Amino acid sequence: MKTLGHWIGGKPAEPTSGTFGPVYDPATGAQPTRVALASAEEVDAAVEAAREAYADWSQTSLARRTAFLFRYRELLDAHREELAALITAEHGKVHADALGEVARGMEILELACGIPEKLKGELSTQVSTRIDVASIRQPVGVVAGITPFNFPAMVPMWMFPLAVACGNSFVLKPSEKDPSAAYRLAELAAEAGLPDGVLNVLNGDKAAVDRLLEHPDVAAVSFVGSTPIARYVQLRAVEHGKRVQALGGAKNHMLVLPDADLDFAADNAINAAYGSAGERCMAVSVVVAVGSVGDALVDRIAERARALRIGPGTDPESEMGPLITREHRDKVASYVDGARAQGADVVVDGTGYSVAGHPEGFFLGVSLLDRVSPEMDAYRDEIFGPVLCVVRAGTYDEAIRLVNSSKWGNGTAVFTRDGGAARRFQLEVEAGMVGVNVPIPVPVGHHSFGGWKDSLFGDLHIYGNDGIAFYTRGKVITTRWPDPADSGGINLGFPTSS
Repeated sequence: MKTLGHWIGGKPAEPTSGTFGPVYDPATGAQPTRVALASAEEVDAAVEAAREAYADWSQTSLARRTAFLFRYRELLDAHREELAALITAEHGKVHADALGEVARGMEILELACGIPEKLKGELSTQVSTRIDVASIRQPVGVVAGITPFNFPAMVPMWMFPLAVACGNSFVLKPSEKDPSAAYRLAELAAEAGLPDGVLNVLNGDKAAVDRLLEHPDVAAVSFVGSTPIARYVQLRAVEHGKRVQALGGAKNHMLVLPDADLDFAADNAINAAYGSAGERCMAVSVVVAVGSVGDALVDRIAERARALRIGPGTDPESEMGPLITREHRDKVASYVDGARAQGADVVVDGTGYSVAGHPEGFFLGVSLLDRVSPEMDAYRDEIFGPVLCVVRAGTYDEAIRLVNSSKWGNGTAVFTRDGGAARRFQLEVEAGMVGVNVPIPVPVGHHSFGGWKDSLFGDLHIYGNDGIAFYTRGKVITTRWPDPADSGGINLGFPTSS
């Protein structure tokens, strides 16, 4: 069995805690790898390596930083297939989906390559007699990133390329369920010339996270995961004086208005609900059928759902792979039985699905639940699996009230041909990311990703301009070079511009 340790100070670090966690192949149920779970001492070693590296890296010129980033971008481009294969092997998503994950992560790396433009300061001359004022942004120090299992390459690349481009050093704590992609990203960064200690990968569980949150040398924490953990991360990190951006869970709604193209809407509902086995924080988990479209829309979604090809992510014929663990698969399946007991119509039941030749794989078929109501568990909870709920709403006003009453506000979408209705929706809906005939409105790299309400804890979204603001601190410098003939003098009054 392979053992995956840590990457500290620019090289592999042999684990010393003696504690390990299993890393499964979700398609077979086998455990080919075990991952070291860091002790507090190993966390301290990673932070110390980052702290030492920060002293030089923060003073490294923008020209040298961007030279590394360009080399790194080319190296990742050459290793796309390898990274995608690592993702599929440990997460289970199909190869095309894994390649897409790498591509979207590289968008943020490409944004980081333009960091000199983003870090330009401001200068105002002669704001008062012989006085100039400049604003600059500087790195914050050692940054920790805590990332989820569902995007083991993309979400780390949402964080560390921008952080190191801004002059910070970074300690990445990836999910212990699929850590190999993050480890490989660090190896490739070293190969591209990143100085030792600027990027460290520390594998671990809650104990490692808690130590990062309380460590006095960690200045900021970026997190993506579930809402309860995001809330915990924010509270614990702020208690210890850290800057925090913590992105939480979601229950993303997709409104389908009576004038929508129902075939187009059904295709997109399938793609957004069941892609990556529903293990996406931007997955559509609720379709709101408005007016009379419900029966026709459900029929179209059901027809497509039953035709999906589910199998190992390595099989080119597979459209959806397994779930991340056996326990998660069983929990997701329980929501289907629970919804039936609570009165929903189970139009498509995927709980008995199996894949020939893979009896121990963590496979689950797709499920479609109709006539779901807000008090049902399948609606109230973030299922994070291939279960799509359909809620009926009589009017647009009823539908928008439903969406806005949700405790989450990550992403949402409306499907319509009516520009006025779409404009009204994008202004009235309470969510951070909105799609108009786009079911998964994940922003491109030069915009920022983040939700509202219980989907975000902290003030700044991730990547884009918000990401750069998060990884830097502002400083304002007021300068005066007195004229030799100016005698100055004593004046205890409040200074004014003149």
